[in-house]
Amino acid sequence: MATEANNPMEQFEIKSIVDINVSGYDISFTNSAAFMFAAVACTFLLFWTATRRRTMVPSRIQSVGELMFEFVAGMVKENVGKEGMKYFPFILTLFCFILFGNVLGLLPLGHSSFTFTSHIIVNATLAIFIFVAVTIIGFARHGLHYLRLFCPEGTPLPVAIVLVPIEIMSYFIRPVSLSLRLFANMLAGHVLLKVLAGFIISLGFFGIVPFIAVSAVTLLEIMVALIQAYVFALLSTIYLNDAVHLH
Repeated sequence: MATEANNPMEQFEIKSIVDINVSGYDISFTNSAAFMFAAVACTFLLFWTATRRRTMVPSRIQSVGELMFEFVAGMVKENVGKEGMKYFPFILTLFCFILFGNVLGLLPLGHSSFTFTSHIIVNATLAIFIFVAVTIIGFARHGLHYLRLFCPEGTPLPVAIVLVPIEIMSYFIRPVSLSLRLFANMLAGHVLLKVLAGFIISLGFFGIVPFIAVSAVTLLEIMVALIQAYVFALLSTIYLNDAVHLH
């Protein structure tokens, strides 16, 4: 039986840091909330530092900030067009929040380490917010004509009978697929790291093998953290494009 020290699932446990109880409701400040604040703080510090003393020859931190800014701006323009740039600040914030949430969870902090993007409730909240916001934008811009998203004009009736239920199901499954993709990748990678790390000490000298494996998987997880933040933001812009351009 796995003990708390080597239980690969123990790293996902939400723990209270400051107990707060209001009228019987537990609103304690947890490790999950702490890492969310850390992700927001890292995002703020990155762009504050990058833009505080801008120079013609950018510093390393300025280069990182500009690269991230241009990368997300390019993604929004490519998928939504110039009309989508009004939503650029939100997409950039979303991308950075998920990216730092993924990366901070990889820091070797022992039992204090936590990845809030490995919790389905966090990802689902973000995905549902995006789903609702995109739907509101779609109806606000196009009115009831937005329903044409499920049945393009000119579709033959026999085809529409089959197409409409599929499109409706596909539309409402968006927040599920968006949240599950990030959740599954973060959960699987961190469990694998924890399992491999458990073999390093127990195998003694031969622990060099799992140590090499952990190093390789860590590099892979860093790449996955970047890719998953990109995919989440990319799909959000694709959904936004449907609401803005109705296609």
